[in-house]
Amino acid sequence: MTQNRTVLLAGESWSTTSVHTKGFDTFYTSAYEEGAWPFIRALESRGWAVDFQPNHVASLDFPYTAEELDKYDVVVLSDIGANTLLLTQSVFTQGKPAPSNRLRVLADWVREGGALLMVGGYLSFQGIEAKANYRSTPLAEVLPVLMEVGDDREEIPEGVRPLSSGEHDVTAGLAGEWPAILGYQRFAAREGAEVVATAGDHPLVVVGEAGEGRVAAVATDMGPHWLPSEFIEWDGYAQLWDQLIEWLADSGTREQA
Repeated sequence: MTQNRTVLLAGESWSTTSVHTKGFDTFYTSAYEEGAWPFIRALESRGWAVDFQPNHVASLDFPYTAEELDKYDVVVLSDIGANTLLLTQSVFTQGKPAPSNRLRVLADWVREGGALLMVGGYLSFQGIEAKANYRSTPLAEVLPVLMEVGDDREEIPEGVRPLSSGEHDVTAGLAGEWPAILGYQRFAAREGAEVVATAGDHPLVVVGEAGEGRVAAVATDMGPHWLPSEFIEWDGYAQLWDQLIEWLADSGTREQA
């Protein structure tokens, strides 16, 4: 694979609407937030370019073809539910077919030598109330993990310290305990995949292959709330993401456009 050191990150944004009632009067406020910036800054500090598509942008602009995906070394999905990529405006509001099933295109692209990372969150893997719902999509066939049927969150408000042997390229130099995390997704490693870090008795970082491509799953967030500031400020934070993306980008023989 010819690297251009470019990553596509989709997800990691949300809006909130609040209702304020003060006696007789009620009013509403709204806010928009993005949770990707610690991850983006970490990769940019290591020489990667990141094309960030927040959820509302990804719903429109996420690639429909392998040729569009070929611009990237690695595709990262983080806190973006399957519906955002499946229910396009033409499908949901007009009842018109989409140009393609973007999750199937992505899965096929991986098998042909692409690279995919899914990072945990309330709308990753199965997610809160299973609303992320990736278990029933084509991506489930290429991810290196087996997802649960329902809500797969493991909330650890007291914190748990991940552990790695540091023996894989992804975790080289990061042996031992890491700063505590506050939650993660429960899943099992697929046969042939490798668990390179754990949280308690559960896999935390799993890597593997799908056809000619490479895949990885990180069970926890790339930022708050499951990652407290101590983890984000840890010297190993940028090193971990850089080494993981570097390993993924080494997949297959696909020539970049």
